[in-house]
Amino acid sequence: MPSTTAAAAGAGDRADGRIESIAILGGGTAGWIAASILARALGGSGCAITVIESPDIGTVGVGEATIPPIIELLRFLSINEADFVQHTRSTFKLGIKFTDWRDPGHSYWHPFGTFGETIGLRPFHHYWHKARSEGIALAVSDFSLCATLGDQGRFRFPDQKSGGPVTGLRYALHFDAGLVAKYLRAFAERLGVSCVQKAVKSATQRADGFLDELIHADGSRLRADLYIDCSGFNGLLIEKTLQTGYVDWREYLPCDRAVAVQTELRSTRPPYTESFARAAGWRWRIPLQHRNGNGYVYSSAYLGDTEALDDLLSSVGDKTLTDPRIIRFVAGRRKQFWNRNCVALGLASGFLEPLESTSIHLVMSGVYKLLDYFPDRSFSQSNIAAYNGELINEMERIRDFIILHYCLTRRGDTPFWQHCRSMPIPDSLSQRIELYRETGRIRQQAGDLFTDLSWFYILEGMGVVPKSHDPLVDLMQPGQLKSALASVAAAVSASARTAPSHDSHFSPGARRLSVG
Repeated sequence: MPSTTAAAAGAGDRADGRIESIAILGGGTAGWIAASILARALGGSGCAITVIESPDIGTVGVGEATIPPIIELLRFLSINEADFVQHTRSTFKLGIKFTDWRDPGHSYWHPFGTFGETIGLRPFHHYWHKARSEGIALAVSDFSLCATLGDQGRFRFPDQKSGGPVTGLRYALHFDAGLVAKYLRAFAERLGVSCVQKAVKSATQRADGFLDELIHADGSRLRADLYIDCSGFNGLLIEKTLQTGYVDWREYLPCDRAVAVQTELRSTRPPYTESFARAAGWRWRIPLQHRNGNGYVYSSAYLGDTEALDDLLSSVGDKTLTDPRIIRFVAGRRKQFWNRNCVALGLASGFLEPLESTSIHLVMSGVYKLLDYFPDRSFSQSNIAAYNGELINEMERIRDFIILHYCLTRRGDTPFWQHCRSMPIPDSLSQRIELYRETGRIRQQAGDLFTDLSWFYILEGMGVVPKSHDPLVDLMQPGQLKSALASVAAAVSASARTAPSHDSHFSPGARRLSVG
């Protein structure tokens, strides 16, 4: 059969070599996020964007929790947040609460938003260290509005006019991944993106190794200048065709399975993601407007699939709405995210377990950086190498942050946790931990997704107590520290006290969400 192109019919090659057509293999959350961002950014350029979505392949759909950059995405796309929340059955997320990770029975917060306030140009966590050295009792929730609201089941939007802790409040969303893909498809199609409902069987290559055409199961073909692979773990283009190679991180992240199930909604929806350490991994619970999402991420070396499913169902306790699904993965990344004229996004680019809800962010980051390094048809190798360098660096830093949750555990009650306590960790991570142990400082690097504050929450939550603190905080006058701590805690408490319940935002009487 004759081939078609993703560009407008009859369009000829541009003399300037600009990209005329982009084909995105795979819909789902990753494919439609990519299509939406590219359509918004390239609008008016004449570049045609086509999403090829197989009607027979469902999405993995475990990534139903996000981090605050999702709100920035909605603003970039000019999507009405209230409308998005309504149609994707979203709830609000103020952070993650970790239970049983350090020791059985112990919980700690990784909240969003500000923590305390900067005093004398020194971050607040340095004053935290000083206060502890003086025997002052401390709780993260006393100085984090997001943690306090979470503990009380309340939610409010940031308010730049009010000042105080409310100004620094940040939040993200829990959403139904299937509904998000549906919503973004409609959005992207309004911006001119085309959708082809066909299964892709294979791809051909040119003499120089670049991708040439996609071959559909019905024999038809499609050609584009630039291909974006969102085909999932198999990576039909980036791996099966271009044989890019994979970097395996199971040495550091031993979990390689997940079992997921949807259950009936509990009576209340906490405004945060819950993460519970289990015998061979960890369990998540994500509240949506209409149901709960649940899953168990585990290592098959220490737990069988049947045992993992039994553990998940007995722990959840609620009535299931779907059949459980077993998902197999290998933690790691492609050796290149961009190879020739193919860019991999989402599961096709690699996988980090959803412990810190980074899956959607990595898709967004991959597309944003593609715009930073957008090619012409010459596909400069130095441009591609610069893109790959940035994405590899970002993913490795996120990898280190996730390992941090495991390697600091005090648990030794199961073989899995014994392994986590003794497993090797990357030098880049061990150096950060050692700096914190010695000085209470956190080495912040340009472009880090997780700030020094996020690192502090995990290090503090996992029980790492620095040997010393920043000597500059000792310049504070005697008695001033207790006064400052009391002032911050009072402001946080007052801001939380006036906030409505999280559930009230989704009650039948709440006809319209008020988004700040």
